[in-house]
Amino acid sequence: MTGETKNLRRFAGIDRRAVVARGLGMLAAPGLLRAIPAKAQSKIIKIGHVSPRTGPLAGFGEADSFILGQVRGLLAKGLESGGKTYQVEIVSKDSQSTGTRASEVASELILRDKVDLIVASATPDTTNPVADQAEVNEVPCITTNCPWQPYFFGRNGDPKKGFTWTYHFFWGLEDVIAAFLALWEGQPTNQVVGGLFPNDADGNAWGDPQRGLPPALAQAGYRLIDPGRYQVMNNDFTSQITRFKEAGAEIVTGNMIPPDFATFWSQAAQQNFHPKIVTIGKALLFPSVVNSLGPRGNGLTSEIWWTPNYPFRSGLTGQSAQQLTDAYTDATKRPWSQPIGYQHALFEVAIDVLKRAKSMEPKSILDAVIATNYNSGQEREQDAPGRRSMAAPRRRFRTRHYREQAGAGNPSRRNSRIAVVS
Repeated sequence: MTGETKNLRRFAGIDRRAVVARGLGMLAAPGLLRAIPAKAQSKIIKIGHVSPRTGPLAGFGEADSFILGQVRGLLAKGLESGGKTYQVEIVSKDSQSTGTRASEVASELILRDKVDLIVASATPDTTNPVADQAEVNEVPCITTNCPWQPYFFGRNGDPKKGFTWTYHFFWGLEDVIAAFLALWEGQPTNQVVGGLFPNDADGNAWGDPQRGLPPALAQAGYRLIDPGRYQVMNNDFTSQITRFKEAGAEIVTGNMIPPDFATFWSQAAQQNFHPKIVTIGKALLFPSVVNSLGPRGNGLTSEIWWTPNYPFRSGLTGQSAQQLTDAYTDATKRPWSQPIGYQHALFEVAIDVLKRAKSMEPKSILDAVIATNYNSGQEREQDAPGRRSMAAPRRRFRTRHYREQAGAGNPSRRNSRIAVVS
């Protein structure tokens, strides 16, 4: 672990190890009706799946059809567990990029479809309401593709209590902060940073004065200009741009959905605001979004948390990261995007859990989740003794820089640095 990463841990207020050591359990939605689904003694296992396939976060669910088709094909002959062979049905629902819809479809999966295990991915707009429904209905749940701080604290998690039925694996804000700082060191600036944080679980976590960017940037010598939380799907960023211009901000950072960043970036050009560095989480993860910005997409930066260059193989298919990517691009004729790896890993871990469960009763599946020690295509997902989390103990993390090449905004790594979290 680098000294920089150690320092960043202190800024988190409560680090990941302290949180997960106590478990992830606390009823986050006490107003929901309690209903324990009846678990059948049949030869069918049902896995519920929720992700955004439409709406402003649809990029995160772009690979769903491919991944689900791949997993269903592998399970066509059934799954062996506890000396029995079960048929497996995956019931997938679209969260439509809203927390309300995510909660609704999670409730349907639990109460109507009677799923044995529910999985979800892609930002706290989906992971958090799904996990809340699973927690209150006592259904085992695994989620990913959301930094652990918005997931845990966004659900009003208490580190002293944690949650019982809901488990999550992904990197944390300490990783993204380290990557952003390493990127910014590569270009001289006045170290004045404009922050764009929406009024949602992601934005509140990224802009949190104790656990988010503010203390880390201050410690590193940067001055953060935070004009406050804006409403998602905002159509006017004039007040934010004015604040940044008055402060002389040469860097802009934050976490935004694609439509909001497109609006901000267009208005920044109209108002003659031209920062030297723009590093935005979420919105700039997808090549399609950057390409849609035209020439104005050149030079923008974002984080990389999955790449075909990862040196790991899937325990489910045996594919390397590059082979999984090639299979996706061949089948869809689309460029790869980062959620591919984590969507695949989500089902890797889920299937591993079900194979090890002694029965298909909820408590037995939960025990298998707790005992998880799995080497996936995303490195190792482990729940060591005394730890109630599936957060990977090590994560390679880089930054992405978009540059003009052959007339298109193509991604290439520049000034990348590995941040190791243990």
